[in-house]
Amino acid sequence: MVTSTRIGSDTGGTFTDVVDNRGRSTKVLSSSSDPSHAVGVAITELLGGTILEVLTHGTTVGTNALLERNGATVGLVTTSGFADLIEIARQDRPSLYDQYDDRPEPLVKRQHRYEVVGRLDAAGQEVEAIDVDSIEVLDTEVDAVAVALLHSDLNPAHEQAVMRALVEHGHDVTASHVISPEFREYERIVTTVINAYLRPACRAYLHRLADLADRVFVMTSAGGLIPADVAAERPVDLLLSGPAGGVLAGAHVANANGWPNAITFDMGGTSTDVCLVIDGQPAPAAQRQVGGFTVRGASLDVHTIGAGGGSIAMVDSGGALVVGPRSAGATPGPVCFRRGGTEPTITDANVVAGRIPVDGNFPGIGSLDRDAAESAISRAGLTATGMLAVVDSAMEQALRAVSVERGVDPRALALVAFGGAGPLHACTLADALGMPMVIIPARAGVLSAVGILCADEQRDLVRTWSSRLDGPDLDLARSHLAAEVAELLQADNDMPAEISTSIDCRYAGQSHEITVSTIDEFHAEHHKRNGYSNVDGKVEVVAIRAKARRPSLVQLAALPSPPRPSVVGPMVLAESDCTIWVGDGWRAEPGEAGALLLTKITR
Repeated sequence: MVTSTRIGSDTGGTFTDVVDNRGRSTKVLSSSSDPSHAVGVAITELLGGTILEVLTHGTTVGTNALLERNGATVGLVTTSGFADLIEIARQDRPSLYDQYDDRPEPLVKRQHRYEVVGRLDAAGQEVEAIDVDSIEVLDTEVDAVAVALLHSDLNPAHEQAVMRALVEHGHDVTASHVISPEFREYERIVTTVINAYLRPACRAYLHRLADLADRVFVMTSAGGLIPADVAAERPVDLLLSGPAGGVLAGAHVANANGWPNAITFDMGGTSTDVCLVIDGQPAPAAQRQVGGFTVRGASLDVHTIGAGGGSIAMVDSGGALVVGPRSAGATPGPVCFRRGGTEPTITDANVVAGRIPVDGNFPGIGSLDRDAAESAISRAGLTATGMLAVVDSAMEQALRAVSVERGVDPRALALVAFGGAGPLHACTLADALGMPMVIIPARAGVLSAVGILCADEQRDLVRTWSSRLDGPDLDLARSHLAAEVAELLQADNDMPAEISTSIDCRYAGQSHEITVSTIDEFHAEHHKRNGYSNVDGKVEVVAIRAKARRPSLVQLAALPSPPRPSVVGPMVLAESDCTIWVGDGWRAEPGEAGALLLTKITR
């Protein structure tokens, strides 16, 4: 009997995972040349001839293209005199005292930067009329064009005129007033350029997904689903697409087990993603660094490092053992996969250490070759123990970055471990940080796909706001933006949506903002984050935000949960989608929502 169903899919660097609304799941090796192919293979493997009504999808295609610098050739059109702002950037440097630490090369070459005559002032008023005829003829090598003119976040008229002229000449144009209508010129330009850089490849790939289901949605970095055709035009919003799904599901499971404060720890094949969860909510971020570039836009505050199961270990020129960021990926994969890999990876080290059973039936691989893994590690002059110690240290630093460095004591948090490799390292990391609880969710190895399956539809908008501008007051401006974001979501579906607004505030003279619901809330939040507040000080509102959400028809709590055992470590628990290492001195017991709860044994 043919039935309709809903699928959540997550494309990673090594595996592509799918989960359906009955809780069934599968993994297949990812296909780097065409990621949509692996999604189709996985759906067919799981469902056969079932009619797929809705496909919800998370992707790392945009992220990988940015990190590997294999996006489109981009031209940049900006205000006369500002062509080099993308290269000048900001004064701050990631490594202040390292004279050899260079910024990443700009995504737009100097010869592809074009200036246009026309100028707005700091209030968005025209000082000099726009002259679209002053744009030089764009080089035929340019695949896409980014348009980012001065103060277009306040008044988009000049950008709209330039955009129309370029579109008429057949160019694929990304404009900053559409992608990033926020103040701060450098960040707005870079975000717009990244969107143009990623769009040609991402658009083609996402359009191919349309053949797999009646309706296709894509997860954004903010943790909500948007239609695939919208996502294809805004790939900069997808840089944390896959990880966001895991964070949402991990936060849900932690809360269900009485741990509203936690850190989600997602270790896959190529990277590790961690995120702080406070009061049941993942920490948000309006700005983040990806590949050394500043990206503006609604996002979950996920911290990523290049350490995963497929990360390659080697001895560097100074004689130190290093792990990652290079990964063996799906092809050739770790040595133990028997797919042509020759360089030792963390998966190989876990196999040699006895943490991964070699006789399992791994998706697309079968059993593993322990002898080959051990030989590769030995040839490289390494040991499995040393490799695991190095990667654990890197991941411990990532966990500290989202807890200790933000004034949060990890000893009061649970560690929610998932991904294909996360549960192998969780006990070691929890021991190192004194964390009292490790939570392994049901379907831990495909949890990002689970989170994507159960995610809400969501649209986010942001606008620069300044009291210097003529127009509505703040409350009215928030109402207008709320109506605008509601209309975006209603255009996709006439079901009612939940609407919320917020504001970015700072004390006069500050250069950083905090997103809050009200100005009164700002003082308390400022004190919480910075240790002081000034209730009599002048508060500036610099941006307004609006969010529309429509709850998912598939709830995580409704998915059937597999049985979980009670064991005392040291013990290996092999599951269909991941392997769990219960460390020495740890006890594992079943928890809520199908989770496995690991706690220290009191001796």
